[in-house]
Amino acid sequence: MSEITLNTLEDGLYATAQLTPNALAALARGGIRSIINNRPDFEGGPEQATSDQMQHAAEAAGLAYRYLPVNGAHQTPEEAAAFARLITELPRPIVAYCRSGTRVSRLYQLGREQDS
Repeated sequence: MSEITLNTLEDGLYATAQLTPNALAALARGGIRSIINNRPDFEGGPEQATSDQMQHAAEAAGLAYRYLPVNGAHQTPEEAAAFARLITELPRPIVAYCRSGTRVSRLYQLGREQDS
């Protein structure tokens, strides 16, 4: 996993930038058990792997996979609540990704603020 930078949000929950289908097998070998994709299909153009491609690669690697596409410019309270549900339901460790990892971090923080 050396070429993949994981930013810790809490124990067993990490944010990262766009992943490729090939990266999922490496994450699984490193102990990751679940993937959350927060990037809408084709947001980065036709070269970005689709959710279907990522789900297929995740399942082939033995990972749980969930798709929660979120706009990069604005995250709603409902999206943050959906993200919060996913991180309580999925087996850990979990890696959530988007273009840069920032919207994942925003979803997480917004969800924590709603819990306060």
